Amino acid sequence: MRHNHGYRKLGRTSSHRKALLKNLAIALIDKGKIETTVMKAKELQSYIERLITKAGEETPNAHRLVFAYLQDKKATHKLVADIAPQYRERPGGYTRIVRTRLRAGDAAPLAFIELV
Repeated sequence: MRHNHGYRKLGRTSSHRKALLKNLAIALIDKGKIETTVMKAKELQSYIERLITKAGEETPNAHRLVFAYLQDKKATHKLVADIAPQYRERPGGYTRIVRTRLRAGDAAPLAFIELV
């Protein structure tokens, strides 16, 4: 049984899953809205919301921690300087998942994930 397991494996190794979430987070920060599968969107939601909460602290150490997760200077700067200050008064719930369609090739359920 997988009760309270904590994360979705997404059919990947741990390093591949880590790279996938990092790249999806960078794309979401850059674009503001991306389309992916529902399971990836749900996993990305918890990943990006932790980063936004941490970036909202505005300390040098928080900036370093966000960079350690993203490994992208442009995305880190945009998150810390532009996105996180907008959500300072909001107690979580920075993203929204909207289910859209089934993918034609494999009928996987797709969804948009966007910053609120």
